[in-house]
Amino acid sequence: MDEPAEPGDPVLLRFGRRAMATTFEVLLPLGTNDAHLAAEDVVDEIDRLESQLTVYRDDSEVSRINAEASQRAVVVEPNLFELLQRCRRWYDETRGGFDIAAGVLIKAWGFFRRQVQVPDEDERRRAMSRSGMRLVRLDPQSGTIRFIGAGVELNLGSVGKGYAIDRAVQSLAQRGVSSALLHGGHSSIFAMGNEPGSEHGWSVGVTHPDRPQERLGIIRLRGRGMAISARTHQHFVHEGRKLGHLLDPRTGWPAEGVATVAVTAPTAAEADALATAFFVLGEDFARSYCDSHPQVGAVLLAENAAKPALIGRARQEFR
Repeated sequence: MDEPAEPGDPVLLRFGRRAMATTFEVLLPLGTNDAHLAAEDVVDEIDRLESQLTVYRDDSEVSRINAEASQRAVVVEPNLFELLQRCRRWYDETRGGFDIAAGVLIKAWGFFRRQVQVPDEDERRRAMSRSGMRLVRLDPQSGTIRFIGAGVELNLGSVGKGYAIDRAVQSLAQRGVSSALLHGGHSSIFAMGNEPGSEHGWSVGVTHPDRPQERLGIIRLRGRGMAISARTHQHFVHEGRKLGHLLDPRTGWPAEGVATVAVTAPTAAEADALATAFFVLGEDFARSYCDSHPQVGAVLLAENAAKPALIGRARQEFR
């Protein structure tokens, strides 16, 4: 995402805090009532949600689920349970291209602690046998989760930032804020209303994954979320192949074929999930999905492509 505000632009107030291994920011127009209090609500909510969702703290709710759900049904906080249900739906809709139950597979590749290693075939197969939403049971009546088999682990890294941003947007709306841009590390974004001086939402730049100074274009975003998945965010070279950190849960190998994808959707969490899925599944699936989900758009740059493909609603949002 491009840095906003050039000389002569309306003044924006920026508030940020480090969380979820990135920097979250909220941009508010100068003159927003109680801007500092509204921003504190945002970053405090994000901190609270990190303490619930992280797999890097043993006392988080997700870590407790991972430790206990193989032995018994675990009661889940209602908002988190609703998110898990949505993740189940996205898993089904993307034919397993988006899968939050791949924690063991992520560890097998060393992405958990960012100490990358290529697992041997036996290790990969063992990790695959303990990964996948097919091993997760959600009971809406009791609000519980249960794993089928030992060793299954959730990892919400592919959707947690967007979910936190969506919850922060709710806190801003409760304060009467109608114009704001929120982002987590420039890859998970939500735009409220219009930026000052515009009637077309907020302008969010999409940069080339290999040439950060080169812009692919601008997305006009209003009342919607956006997420970017790119090969270059984390990658390594193995046997001459440039592999990224986004794993294809169906094969247990890093996804290939897409350089970057930006997805717009009604919420930041949905955009997060679908950006991951489209990166894994490629352009043909993205087109098919957007055809049946008119509120979703995508800007997808295939590896070695000169120009990005504009898919679904992105044909109107991108310029």
